[in-house]
Amino acid sequence: MTNKTTFDSIKTSDEKTNRSERAKSKDLSYLVGLSKFFLPYKVGLGVATAVLILTAILSLILPLAVRGIVDSFRNETSQLTDRYFLIAVIIAGFLALGTAARYYLVTRLGERIVADLRVAVFTRVINMSPEFFERILTGEILSRLTTDTTLILSVVSSSISFAMRNILIFVGGVAFMTYTSAKLTGLAFLIVPLILLPVLALGNKLRKLSRVSQDKIADTSGIASELLVAVQTVQANTNETFSAEKFHAMTEDSFLVAKKRILIRSILTAMLIFFVFTGIVAVVWFGALNVKDGSMTEGQLVQFLIYSVLVAGSVAALSETFGELQRAAGASERLLEILAVDDNVPECKEPVFLNKPVNGALSFKNISFNYPARTKVKVIKNFNLEIAAGETIALVGPSGSGKTTLFQLLLRFYNPSTGYISLDNFKVGTLSKKSLRENISLVPQDPIIFG
Repeated sequence: MTNKTTFDSIKTSDEKTNRSERAKSKDLSYLVGLSKFFLPYKVGLGVATAVLILTAILSLILPLAVRGIVDSFRNETSQLTDRYFLIAVIIAGFLALGTAARYYLVTRLGERIVADLRVAVFTRVINMSPEFFERILTGEILSRLTTDTTLILSVVSSSISFAMRNILIFVGGVAFMTYTSAKLTGLAFLIVPLILLPVLALGNKLRKLSRVSQDKIADTSGIASELLVAVQTVQANTNETFSAEKFHAMTEDSFLVAKKRILIRSILTAMLIFFVFTGIVAVVWFGALNVKDGSMTEGQLVQFLIYSVLVAGSVAALSETFGELQRAAGASERLLEILAVDDNVPECKEPVFLNKPVNGALSFKNISFNYPARTKVKVIKNFNLEIAAGETIALVGPSGSGKTTLFQLLLRFYNPSTGYISLDNFKVGTLSKKSLRENISLVPQDPIIFG
C-alpha cells in the first residue's frame, strides 16, 4: 500500500455499485498499518505479552499434574494423590490470576489504541478541504469512525491476544502430545487436513462477503445521514415514502449479504466441530486399546486427551479468529485510506504568517474556477477585483453566479483553476491556512447551530 492515496481511491457516492476497487484486503497485511498506533504503548504491550505467554505455559503444565493424580491411584496411600492435587490447585489459581490480568491489560490497551485511532481519523477528516466531502458521503465517514473502529477494537482487545495464546497452546500441546505418545499424535494429525480444508475453502469467501457487508452498512449509513440532514427538503417535496422505501431497500440488501456471510460462517463452524470431535473420539478409542495392552498408563492417556482437546480447541479458535482478523483487515484498510489520502488543497510547505494587525487589502487576479465534482461547469471566469484596505464592497448577483465561491476561494477551501488571490500583498496560496482564516470573519447564508 502506498503512503498516500487520492480522493478517487475512497468510495464516492457515484461509485457505490463499483466494488472492484474495494476488494483489496486479500490478506491481513492491512493490520500491520495499525502498528504505529501500538508503538507509544510498547511497555504495556510487552507486559501483556509476557502475561499471555505465562498463562499459556500454565495451561500446558496443568495436564502434567492431572496425569500425576490419575497415576497415583495405584499407590496404597493417598499422600501422592494429595500432593498432585495441591499442585494442580496452585497452578489453576495462578492460571486464573494470569488470565484475569491478561484480559485487563489487553482490553485496556485495545480501548486506548482504538481511541487514538478514532481521534487520528477525525482529526484528519476535520482538516480536509471541502472537495473531500464533495466526493464522499458524511455517513460513510461516520461508518468508518464507528463500525470499522468497533471491529478493530474487538480484534485488538481480544482476537489478537486470543490468537497468540492459541498459537502457543497449539505448539506446546503438540510437543507434549508427541512426548506422551508419538503413535496417538500421528493418528490425531491425520484429522488436521480435514480441519484445514474447510478453512482454506470457505475462508476467502467469508472475507469477501465480510468486506461487501461492511460496504453495504456504510452505504446505508451514508444515505440515512444524507436524507436526515435534508429532512426539510424531503418533507417539503413529500418524499418521505420514497426515502423510507429507498432506505428499506438498501437495508434489505445489506441484510441479504449478512445472511450469506452468516451461512458460510455456520457451515464452516459445523464442519470444524464435526471433524474435531470425531478426531477426539478416534484418539480415545485407540488410546484405550493401548492402555489395555499395557503400552501406556491411564494417566498418560488422560494427559494426552487433555492436550489433544487443548490443541483441537486452539485450532478451532484460530479458524474463528482468522475470520475476525479478515473483517478487521477490511476495516483497517478503510480507515488507513482516510489517514493516507492527499488533501487537494494542502498547506504550503513553508507557510507565511500574516503581519498583525492585518490591513485587509484584497486582490483577485484573473480568477477562473470550476468545482472538482463538476469540471465542465465554469463557475468563475477571468474575474478581477481590487479592494483597498478599509474599503467596503458588496458583491451582488443572482443565485449561482459565484459570490459564495469567491469567499470559498479567499478562505482557501479550494484553489483557483487559474489566477491568484492576494491579501496584504501575500498570495493566499502561500499563507498558513490558520493565519489566513483567523483574520477573516464569515457569516454564512445558512448559519449552523451546534448542539
